[in-house]
Amino acid sequence: MRMGQLEGKTAVVTGGGTGIGLAGAVRLADEGAHVFITGRRKTELDAAVETIGAAGVTAVVGDITDSADLDRLYDAVRARGRGLDVLFANAGTASLATLEHVTEEQVDQAFAVNVRGTLFTVQKSLPLLNEGASVILNASTAADNGTEAFSVYAATKAAVRSFARGWANELAGRGVRVNAVSPGPVDTPGITDLFGEENAPAVREQLAGGIALGRMGRPEEVAALVAFLASDQSSFMLGANLYVDGGENQI
Repeated sequence: MRMGQLEGKTAVVTGGGTGIGLAGAVRLADEGAHVFITGRRKTELDAAVETIGAAGVTAVVGDITDSADLDRLYDAVRARGRGLDVLFANAGTASLATLEHVTEEQVDQAFAVNVRGTLFTVQKSLPLLNEGASVILNASTAADNGTEAFSVYAATKAAVRSFARGWANELAGRGVRVNAVSPGPVDTPGITDLFGEENAPAVREQLAGGIALGRMGRPEEVAALVAFLASDQSSFMLGANLYVDGGENQI
């Protein structure tokens, strides 16, 4: 039996019910961690537990914009009695709107989840973080590429990238490493959620056409990078932003 790189460790993945979050939780569990996943939809979390295997995961229904929900999540982690070794702050939201059409509600929601929610997800984890812990923030290539109608989302992810730099500096003295991953177009259920069932195939084709490798990424490919940053294999990495984008922003 293979010994995982995270054997005996404890991890938290927000937005762990689908997409990149689920893939990250699966990979961290495969590497030996006990993973706490959270998300707003119980049906998705229940399915995720089935996928991962009940012995390796604990699901806590909650919204990262709700302080009480975050407290419940970390109370569950605390009850396990082993602290926290890995935090993948993955949960996020996106919407499409050009500058002339963006609404106050869209701005408030995007910043509430992607910025405020991410900040307090990490802040509330601080008392639990063990020495040598790894905090991984999910940023995005959207912060760099100026995609039309995506500017609000891009701004929130630029903030997340800035958080990674600042928090890396603040937490280094505790032996806690903070890094970010920036996925490019990845084929997740979020594509359908954002563009609709009818438009999703054409959007996937268009996105794949803009990538040097000629295809969209898979959630598992992002999860592999998350597992690397979670492990001691990345022990000399701090404040970094690692692109997993098929060359989209690189060549």
